[in-house]
Amino acid sequence: MAALELAPGCDVLPCALSADVFAALLDGRADCAALPIENTLHGSVAEHYDLLLTHPVRIVAESLLRIQHNLIAAPGVELSAIRTVLSHPVALNQCRKFLSGFTQARALPFYDTAGSVKHVMAESLRDTAGIAPELGAKEYGAHVLLRNIEDHARNLTRFHLILRGDESAAPPADADKLSVAFAVDHRPGTLVKALQAMALAGVNLTRIESRPVPGQPWEYVFFVEFRYTEAAMADAALDELRSESRMVRELGRYQAA
Repeated sequence: MAALELAPGCDVLPCALSADVFAALLDGRADCAALPIENTLHGSVAEHYDLLLTHPVRIVAESLLRIQHNLIAAPGVELSAIRTVLSHPVALNQCRKFLSGFTQARALPFYDTAGSVKHVMAESLRDTAGIAPELGAKEYGAHVLLRNIEDHARNLTRFHLILRGDESAAPPADADKLSVAFAVDHRPGTLVKALQAMALAGVNLTRIESRPVPGQPWEYVFFVEFRYTEAAMADAALDELRSESRMVRELGRYQAA
């Protein structure tokens, strides 16, 4: 759903693992990739920050997708017959209030949301339902038993569209947001100085995320997103950041969703 919004008319190549998404992009099987980066209930997708840093890709767009979870079963199956509910662990986490009250059934993790519906239909299960978007029911000929069972109506996931390339590529003309990764020396006050440097450039910090550095205990890479009004402001913020950091990598400039 996010891929079709970010790249209308595209053919979607499914991948089982996030690492496979990057492999498909870098070896040319895919022209672009849609990656979830943050959900308002579940939080950030930490693995994707790591993959963005370690691969030669750039972010060129972002979108917000309203996540609506539905309880879906085979046609003719009644709600009272359901004894098992399958879905991706993140989806189950986003429907905890419903599942805690749905005591007639147990919730089990599955590899995918829509995949749980596919499994229910392929195996002709009459006591099992999946939690998935309505599109999953339409795709596999299933039936929606209950709609919008997520914990909060404002359940949004933010996606990035990424391309092959590096930070030297020209950003979109309407770009007003920048993602950057940086690391500072492990001394008192270094992170504060780095953030103050960006503040001096006048940009608006919208997110900061830290990720551990493999093999270097208690060392971190910081991922920051900020808004800016003109390219010169973004450039100045990066210059200030470089003056206070031992590593800076621009991940992409794009229009804020």
